Amino acid sequence: MNNVVVRSISGTVFVIIMIACLLFNKFLFAGLLIFMMAVMLGEFYNITMGRMYTFSKVLAIMAGIILFILMFIRCSYHIPIRLVGLSMIPLFIVMINSLYVKDKDEYGKFSNIYTGLVYIAIPLALSNLIAFDKAGNFSGQLLLCFFIIIWCTDVGAFTFGISLGKIFPKKLFPEVSPKKTWVGFFGGVITAVLSAWILFETGVLKFPLVHSLILALIMSVSGVYGDLYESQWKRVYGVKDSGNLIPGHGGLLDRFDSTLMAMPLGAIYLALMDLL
Repeated sequence: MNNVVVRSISGTVFVIIMIACLLFNKFLFAGLLIFMMAVMLGEFYNITMGRMYTFSKVLAIMAGIILFILMFIRCSYHIPIRLVGLSMIPLFIVMINSLYVKDKDEYGKFSNIYTGLVYIAIPLALSNLIAFDKAGNFSGQLLLCFFIIIWCTDVGAFTFGISLGKIFPKKLFPEVSPKKTWVGFFGGVITAVLSAWILFETGVLKFPLVHSLILALIMSVSGVYGDLYESQWKRVYGVKDSGNLIPGHGGLLDRFDSTLMAMPLGAIYLALMDLL
């Protein structure tokens, strides 16, 4: 019971902070996403590389932050898109630095540096394309809708899994995440679609209803795969939680693993439908 209370309080506080940062102004949004990126990259590198190659990991985190800042400036102030390429400079330094590493026994771990950037930094940097319109005006409302759909998926999956898991115990992906069931999966999808319908009816999600529902479906399914993808990394390296930043919840990567896949795929769908 104490753990449930701690999870509830810490989760509520973090959600309030997120909502405030997404809705108040663009600089709070940027600060929030940069903080999340730095922490999640750090957690991923700690899982996959431990205490090795600290300098290279710091450079990689800097590369991700620079990419986010350049995308932020591009979307907000319309700097030339070619300047976003400056974010590659720290990455090239990482590559060059790897040549000077004396102990080559674990040299293959350097590939995890680039995996972290593709997996975490790029999706979060591209969130600027969701938060800004083509004229450079900031609105975190759509991004907040994305998070609400993802959160509702998690809540629905947990609720259906707990209440019906013993009746319908078939596992979704037992070799990666033994606790996840098919009934939880479908419960998450139903809850996500329902949340999109409510957001549409209340005027918060401003796309046509059919696109809103398809968006929720895409994000719900892809979010599950995002969760499983992170679980596989933790299982391979024998780690239970990515960190302990949020009491009762673990690390930020544990809480936003779904987002890293769901958010880009949701944005891609909207872009293909010419709605973004």
